[in-house]
Amino acid sequence: MFAVRTILLSILILTGTSILIADGPADNEEKNVRQVPPPGIEVPSEKQKEPKESLAELEKEILALKSQKNHSTVVQKYLPDVEICHKAVRDALLYSEFYRPAEIEFAAGLLDTGMERASQLKEGNAPWTRQTGLVFRGYRSKIDGSPQPYGLEISANYQFDAKDPWRLDFWFHGRGEKLSEVSFIQQRSTGSGGKIKPKDAIILHPYGRYSNANKFAGEVDLFEALAHCKEDYRIDEDRIFVRGFSMGGAACWQFAVHFPGMWAGAQPGAGFSETPDFLKTFQGETLNPPWWERKLWRWNDATDWALNLTNVPTIAYSGEIDRQKQAADMMVAASEKEGLELVHLIGPDTAHKLHPDSLAEIERRLENISESGRRRVPETIHFVTYTLRYNKMRWLHVDRLTEHWERSEISAEIQNQGTLEISTKGIEAFSLQFEPGDCPFDPTLTPACVLDLQKVTLSKPQSDRSWRVYFSKSSTGEWEAATSPEPRKNLTKRSGSQGPIDDAFTDSFVFVEPSGKPQFDLVGEWTSTEKKHAATHWRKQFRGDARIKKDSAVSENDIATSNLVLWGDPSSNQLIAKIADKLPLHWTSKSIQVGDRTFDTAHHTIAMIYPNPLNPEKYVVLNSGFTYREYDYLNNARQTPKLPDWAIIDLREPVTSRYPGKIVAAGFFDENWTLKNQPED
Repeated sequence: MFAVRTILLSILILTGTSILIADGPADNEEKNVRQVPPPGIEVPSEKQKEPKESLAELEKEILALKSQKNHSTVVQKYLPDVEICHKAVRDALLYSEFYRPAEIEFAAGLLDTGMERASQLKEGNAPWTRQTGLVFRGYRSKIDGSPQPYGLEISANYQFDAKDPWRLDFWFHGRGEKLSEVSFIQQRSTGSGGKIKPKDAIILHPYGRYSNANKFAGEVDLFEALAHCKEDYRIDEDRIFVRGFSMGGAACWQFAVHFPGMWAGAQPGAGFSETPDFLKTFQGETLNPPWWERKLWRWNDATDWALNLTNVPTIAYSGEIDRQKQAADMMVAASEKEGLELVHLIGPDTAHKLHPDSLAEIERRLENISESGRRRVPETIHFVTYTLRYNKMRWLHVDRLTEHWERSEISAEIQNQGTLEISTKGIEAFSLQFEPGDCPFDPTLTPACVLDLQKVTLSKPQSDRSWRVYFSKSSTGEWEAATSPEPRKNLTKRSGSQGPIDDAFTDSFVFVEPSGKPQFDLVGEWTSTEKKHAATHWRKQFRGDARIKKDSAVSENDIATSNLVLWGDPSSNQLIAKIADKLPLHWTSKSIQVGDRTFDTAHHTIAMIYPNPLNPEKYVVLNSGFTYREYDYLNNARQTPKLPDWAIIDLREPVTSRYPGKIVAAGFFDENWTLKNQPED
């Protein structure tokens, strides 16, 4: 074991690469879990004084900018570029997250940069937005209001006043348990960690909200960073590539299979592509999860979504002697089952790094792909999904499933100028949505459509070459077509409102504390501890501060704009009391009833997600933060949802590094958000 670890450490030093590796068997001991992020080095007291004074000074400047009477659009737009300097250093000091002496020195300069930007912003200027080379930026996240960093590499020949759009390549970073905001910004200011050099392209390095393989809030980070980047740089929508290595390769697989219509191409390297085989092979871990956890692997197991790679040019890479070659091998096998031959370039006699010859070949191929760009209107689409969270492939949108987390497929082919042939499996409603100028059909003719061997009558396209058709199954199982979506009469699972619990933390959320007294001390003590745990670990793992309010302080605006995470019981939390009788689980002073099962409220509680009865456009969550815990931080492949739509927790069993107590019952709601029979584990 010592020899193996020494070799791996040598590879890390020689390549400068963050290896996606845990501590082997030691990281399989759930009762002895090391801290992630780890404790930082001690900052000498004499070195703390100056940054603390500079922090206070920068905070004063930020508050002054926020309170300017003529709070200009420029200030609003670019203030996060200042705030990220403050947040990075503040958090590193506050939470002991300096890991190298060089980071302490860099932090002082980062505060100087923040002050310089604040001074420039006060005058209505933001010159760093017209800077070439390495630039770090910040945006304000919709999820928790925090400023989040990202890095850019702007080519020296980029002309800010020109009109031509530019190719953009995302580069997802590898695993880094010590990748604080200070460390990330230092990398993005010095160029360390960058591996690719595409010609005439902007490179965007997402922070991804730390080290989660760009899942959950890390996934949203990409889209928020991209939207922010587009405000100042000309990005060609049809020449955006997703790329990454190690943990970044795992992130690339996710974006390729979940959003295949968005990219000109995908280039994953190493990493992991699924959960069970990777952890068995790489971590030596024996897995025996409950049925719902196994089913929820389908959220992130890219092997289950391999069909979607038919929609995006993909080039996989592995080192010949890299154990993480397993990821691409699994994707090659999964793609073969779908009839696709996946390109897999292999660096000869290479461990966990990019071979220079392979990288040159990758760049050559991507350059060819870039010349033609993404196909705006592909004639054929093959698409698979397991959840309406991922429901789009260009002009085809899946709107309702037969059952979430089961395989649902749709294939659509524009056979000629006037014929559509479509086949489906596990889908109850979908739509074809062609934007103006995109519809390939003659607007003077009515297209013919054969859907699951049934002829369906359609409307004509519009004169601007836009066209929208909405298909849904009738009560008899026949397909019907309409020019507008079917009216929503009852609660249904739909895109953006489909669960499970972890989905609530991919959009704006507020923790709502109880102001009353709990009915039982055990429930009250658990609630207080778990709420603190959820807030603390949101900061540690997703690098933001959860917004927290008392139940009595929740406003109509909070209800309208945010998912509400309600902590407590009907006795302690007035909002839980207000909605308790509108939930599909019956929660009274004596019992929690789930179907024909009853649980004593003296030592049980509910964790659940449901459309908020006060505003069904948003979620309400009961007694849960994101559902994976300390044990799962040790390997990114473990960072999968651990609870489904609802769970009953027996509080007599202590909280562990894996679960918030004993899960005595759990399951998914059906497509109408009502209880359904659950399989036996």
